[in-house]
Amino acid sequence: MQADSLGRFDYVIVGAGSAGCVLANRLSADPSVRVCLVEAGETDWYPWIHVPIGYFYTINNPRTDWCFTAEPDANLAGRGLKYPRGRVLGGSSSINAMVYIRGQAADFDGWAAMGNQGWSWADVLPYFKKSEDHHRGGNDAHGAGGELRVEGLRANWEVLDAFCDAAVQCGIPRVDDFNTGDNEGVGYFEVTQKNGVRMSTARAFLKPARQRSNLTVFTRTQVARVTFDGQRANGLVVRRADREMRIEASREVILSGGAVGSPQVLMHSGLGDAAALQRLGITPRHHLPGVGANLQDHIATRTMLRVKDTVTLNQQASSLWGRMVMGLDYALRRRGPLTIPPALVNAFLRSDPQQPTPDLQFVCYPITYDKLGDPPHAFPGFTAGVCLLHPESRGSVKLRSADPFAAPAIHLNFLDTDNDCRTVVKGLRLLRQVCNAPAMQRFAPDEFLPGQQIQGDEALLEGIRKMAGTIFHPVGTCKMGSDDQAVVDDRLRVHGVQGLRVVDASIMPKIISGNTNATAIMIGEKAADMVREDARA
Repeated sequence: MQADSLGRFDYVIVGAGSAGCVLANRLSADPSVRVCLVEAGETDWYPWIHVPIGYFYTINNPRTDWCFTAEPDANLAGRGLKYPRGRVLGGSSSINAMVYIRGQAADFDGWAAMGNQGWSWADVLPYFKKSEDHHRGGNDAHGAGGELRVEGLRANWEVLDAFCDAAVQCGIPRVDDFNTGDNEGVGYFEVTQKNGVRMSTARAFLKPARQRSNLTVFTRTQVARVTFDGQRANGLVVRRADREMRIEASREVILSGGAVGSPQVLMHSGLGDAAALQRLGITPRHHLPGVGANLQDHIATRTMLRVKDTVTLNQQASSLWGRMVMGLDYALRRRGPLTIPPALVNAFLRSDPQQPTPDLQFVCYPITYDKLGDPPHAFPGFTAGVCLLHPESRGSVKLRSADPFAAPAIHLNFLDTDNDCRTVVKGLRLLRQVCNAPAMQRFAPDEFLPGQQIQGDEALLEGIRKMAGTIFHPVGTCKMGSDDQAVVDDRLRVHGVQGLRVVDASIMPKIISGNTNATAIMIGEKAADMVREDARA
């Protein structure tokens, strides 16, 4: 073994995130293989990772977040949005909203219809269920006994119950399970928690496997590039303790760095648009113009409303006594506001009846603040947001330079099509109808953002451009398929080379209808079986 080598393994996984931790668990279950998991961030000891409301302290914190910022976007009034991505064991599952949503059955059937064999709803449902330990037990839709605990919420506010009632009054059906393949309706989210503690993939999948002698985990180890013997991947060059070192792979290198990290590593390894790589001084290995292209994300815009005659999290979090009560409730019962995700109420609906499946998502939560990290307003209030589920707009992840440790350029290109603009404006109008339905009237809701005085389509769109953001669901930058923009095949093997796969949300050819973390975990589960099957072939 060379002095600068960290060892030789059968499988080397890059990124201990939502899919990477699943892979590390499943592949190392075979004691005859050696598995290495490489993570740029640190261990997940940081207490705020595990307290659910701790996302206020983990997002935009370099201890747990890459702290990316997207490029200024003319469609968003020139703003460059903060773009959190997990940089810690568990990846984004250690800092995300903990929401467990699978999307529509039609999403996955659509992937299969594109030619991706084995990715229909019927094909992927067993993998969703395999991971799951659902609080209601196993049935046709849910699993029991899996590593990933899925539970109901452990806090409630009367204004949120009223929002659900108002949605029903506006024609949105009530639903108690968003994960059966048809998620249309309104109800409360379920979350990846166990007894009021975050259930990241590091906790669910990696922690039980760490005791295995055939699994090695390197933290604070950043990947520069994949190495090759001819056209076969045979390891990595990494930076660890300010030294350049190698990790060797005898079977496969698997990239699980997410929709930003995986294309970045591929491009620095010579896989991407050949002309663009050459301009940066990177020698192309294989021309794959789709690497970093096809970035899709869910744009969301919010309304904030002042209310009366009720208590919201604004008052609870604004007083010392309120914070003490919340802390005691969590310490003694693992319940209350410290257990909540960023949004509690959820609705999937169609912008018009002609839509084959829901194309809008509403969320609602009992707090208002100017931006994440700011204190709540002093008056009672709630926030309701609308998300565009099927954006036509496409962005990209591009390299800035040949420096493998420089942050890439993230171009979101939100609201880049007329249809996206029309649909999000229509969604905001429908959301206003819910907020002003009879069930809400006892709270006298008063919209102060963007403001009820803003009414015309053009004025609303202008307001949306100034305040819209993302709910951090990047996918598609290493899309699965066989067309000229595809990066991996339907077994997630990178086109044009051997011994290299991508296994994370970046392989989604089209974004799903909802929050993406559960699907990233499913991708890790399915890929683990593919890796084992191909090794036996």
